[in-house]
Amino acid sequence: MRSGVRSRRGTFASVQVLVGTIRAYITSWNTDPRPFQWTATADEILAKVRLTQLNIKKLVANNTK
Repeated sequence: MRSGVRSRRGTFASVQVLVGTIRAYITSWNTDPRPFQWTATADEILAKVRLTQLNIKKLVANNTK
């Protein structure tokens, strides 16, 4: 399993193991870097931001009652 997949799905016995996994991922990525390609449009991203803001406002409002 690639370290990138492990770091997203795994659990770690210690912070040192987590840091080691992150560093291994960075080293692996840097040996064969690829440009990041967005899969969402700017409008889709902004719509999700607005939805998240609305949900946060609702949570805050519910917690102040």
